Amino acid sequence: MKKKAILLGASGLIGSGLLTQLLDSPQYSAVLIVVRKQLDLAHPKLQQLVVDFEKLNDYRSEMTGDVVFCCLGTTKSKTPDPAEYRKIDYLYPLDAAAITQANGAKQYHLISSLGANPDSSIFYSRMKGETERDLQSIPFQSIHIYRPSLLDGERKEHRSAEGFMISVMRVLNPILIGGLRKYRSIKTENVALAMLKVSLKDTEGVFIYPSDRIEEIATGNFSG
Repeated sequence: MKKKAILLGASGLIGSGLLTQLLDSPQYSAVLIVVRKQLDLAHPKLQQLVVDFEKLNDYRSEMTGDVVFCCLGTTKSKTPDPAEYRKIDYLYPLDAAAITQANGAKQYHLISSLGANPDSSIFYSRMKGETERDLQSIPFQSIHIYRPSLLDGERKEHRSAEGFMISVMRVLNPILIGGLRKYRSIKTENVALAMLKVSLKDTEGVFIYPSDRIEEIATGNFSG
C-alpha cells in the first residue's frame, strides 16, 4: 500500500532534498508539506499547508498522513534568542508529533544531532536530547532519530566558517575509522535517502542512528 508523507522543514538543507526524493518515490502517493510560506513548487503528489507554527493545533484536521518527517531546525545566527530557538527545535517538532500521532500516523522521523544529550551542559546538545527524550513518550508505532555529523551540502546562505570546516572534513574523513567514523561529515542527500529507506520498512520501537549508520543505510542495502 502506498503511503502519504507529512514533511516539516521542507525548505531546509535536508528537508528540501528529502522532499524531492519523496516526490520521486513510487512508494509515496502524496506528500504534505507543513510550511510557514508556500514554496514555489508544483507536483501532482504535492500538497502544501501554510501554517502559523505558534497555532499548529488550529490545523489539526489537515495534518493527516502515514509517515511524518521532521527536518525543522535553525541556527544561532538566524535565531539568537534561546526561547525562540527552543520553539523551533523542541516545541514545534513535539506539537507536530502529538497532532499527527493522534490523527493516525504510524512513524515519526526526526533530524537530531550528533552529541544530543538531555544532560549536556551545552544548550544545543541538551535541547536536542530533550526533544529526543520527550518525543519517545508519544506512542507512535515507530520513532526514528537521526544524529548526523557536520552536514555537507549546498546552503542557501553563505557561512564561511562552516564552509571551511566542510573542506577540512573532506580531507579528514578517510582517516576517521572505527569508532571515529560517526564524526565524518555526511552529505545531506545521504541523510535524506536514509530517512526514505527506513520509512519503507514496517518496524516497531525507537531507533537511533548515529552518522556512520546513516551513511551505511544510504549507500548500502538496508534490511532493517
